[in-house]
Amino acid sequence: MAFNQANQAYAEYNRNKVLTASPAELTLLLYEGAIKFCNIAIIGLEQNDMEKVHNNIIKVENIIEEFQATLNHKYPVAEDFDKIYKYIYNLLVEANIKKDKELLEQALNELRGMRDTWKEVMAKAKQG
Repeated sequence: MAFNQANQAYAEYNRNKVLTASPAELTLLLYEGAIKFCNIAIIGLEQNDMEKVHNNIIKVENIIEEFQATLNHKYPVAEDFDKIYKYIYNLLVEANIKKDKELLEQALNELRGMRDTWKEVMAKAKQG
């Protein structure tokens, strides 16, 4: 019973974290989610659980599509982001078709780089 209550409290905390997050924080949460799902897909490969692999790659692809859909193309940097997102998305598609751990790890490294860059942007924005 206590575990269930703790689980509910954690779920409520996460829900509130999302509901009160700024757009920048939401973007960071999406990057963190993409990294998490990519890691779960890699674990699925190691466990030979192809359903887990597929389902989690699809989750990462959905996040990448969301990033692409929300790019503001009035800024030239959006084109650079779009190219990176397309590259990551293509890695994910190929990794899903081939069930290839190396391709997943490439996508994971790209996602981590994007997340780290976003954290730097957020830090600089806070400084003024």
